[in-house]
Amino acid sequence: MSARSEVDLAGQVVELVRRLGGPAAQAEAVVTRADLALTRFANSGIHQNVSESTVGVRLRVHVDGRTAAGGGSVVTADGLSALVERTLAAARLCPPDQGWPGLTAPVSMPQAPPVDEATAQAEPDQRADRVGAFVAAAGGLSTAGYCRTAHRSSAFANSAGHSAYGRSVEAAMDGIARRDGADGVARRSADRLSDLDGAELGAQAAAKAQAAADPVELPPGHYEVVFEPAAVADLLQNLSFYGFNGKRYNERQSFAEPGAAQFDRAVTVVDDPLGGSGLPFDAEGTGRRALTLVEAGTTTAVAHDRRTAAEAGTESTGHAVAGGATWGPMPRNLRLGGAAAGPASAAGRSTTGAAAGAVVDADTAALVAGVRRGLLVTDLWYTRVLDPKSLVVTGLTRNGVWLIEDGTVVRAVRDLRFTESYPRALGPGAVLGLGARAVRQPERVDGAWWAAPSLRLASWHFTGGASG
Repeated sequence: MSARSEVDLAGQVVELVRRLGGPAAQAEAVVTRADLALTRFANSGIHQNVSESTVGVRLRVHVDGRTAAGGGSVVTADGLSALVERTLAAARLCPPDQGWPGLTAPVSMPQAPPVDEATAQAEPDQRADRVGAFVAAAGGLSTAGYCRTAHRSSAFANSAGHSAYGRSVEAAMDGIARRDGADGVARRSADRLSDLDGAELGAQAAAKAQAAADPVELPPGHYEVVFEPAAVADLLQNLSFYGFNGKRYNERQSFAEPGAAQFDRAVTVVDDPLGGSGLPFDAEGTGRRALTLVEAGTTTAVAHDRRTAAEAGTESTGHAVAGGATWGPMPRNLRLGGAAAGPASAAGRSTTGAAAGAVVDADTAALVAGVRRGLLVTDLWYTRVLDPKSLVVTGLTRNGVWLIEDGTVVRAVRDLRFTESYPRALGPGAVLGLGARAVRQPERVDGAWWAAPSLRLASWHFTGGASG
């Protein structure tokens, strides 16, 4: 399917709504082609290489004061007619939509960066080369994971005469190395497959697995922590979904208070959808631009779609997502950065000791060097929100935790459960150091990524062992 075909299909769907629903019916349609490819490996060998090319149509209609949405993957004339008919039928059964914000008017779109054509057209052997390098760099440890590439092209049209088109590409690698039941992990996401170094990631995973041997139990309590980028990505994801979400903000279910100094001055958070090769428009056809959510510790904005913006008396920030009436608008391309915080943010000495292999990059080493007693945490997972308003989250550590004493990683620690308020942990005076480099982490939600540096925090509340 060509770009012209996708644009034409979106226009056809809108015209069908007008013909079947009447001239007063309002409609917006998004047609997306996705070419996805995955090379998966286990027991240090490739066991699956798959690819798929799909076309999806997403439709939203507003007729007689009622709104409904539908989707499908059959793009024949009959398939498109069936999609429009069932969506119109659903709308007639819905309650009146008092908050309908109307359609996006015709407007020029921001210029999206060009996509990397080599990644869009990547062949299986290119992914296999990176898998092979990962396995070789693990030095005989058992490995597993994947390397994937994705190319999406998307066209938007609505009955107000607005249209848009864009493309995006992504490459990602995620793998583990295992030694005696201990896993070391390395993962990375990028806009170019050529930016993924399988050997570098395999060596990092293996070093962590080797350093994770013979973990000890630690009592619960508040510990100073150094989080690696994978753990910081979980902080950003939950801040996005529950804090900087315009729907939750309007409903007073968000911690966000624009204008208030809610975070440490070292923290700046920017949603940057075009920082890579993302689509230049959201699910409502609104142009996407960088949005600063926190600047030098002060909350400056939350994300809005057309509905939540109308409720708040402002304008959409270009963050509409499919299903947004339920979930709300979410910034899904967060980058954490800011001013250096504390002496450990400068280049520091390398750690030594039995578990020194746990530290795999200079940024993390510099942060660890400033810790008198605390923990190095690779990853957070199975995180669940206990209180959305204060964003108290419980979860587990994963893929390696180590005890730090006097700036040295000394031994592996068994996984721990934590219960912590993310905004509190990042609050004024709580951030003791930020790494200089933000590492982009892969996310399985289409188009989402989190660019995070290593992060040193004054306190994190661990409530017990992983089984507790």
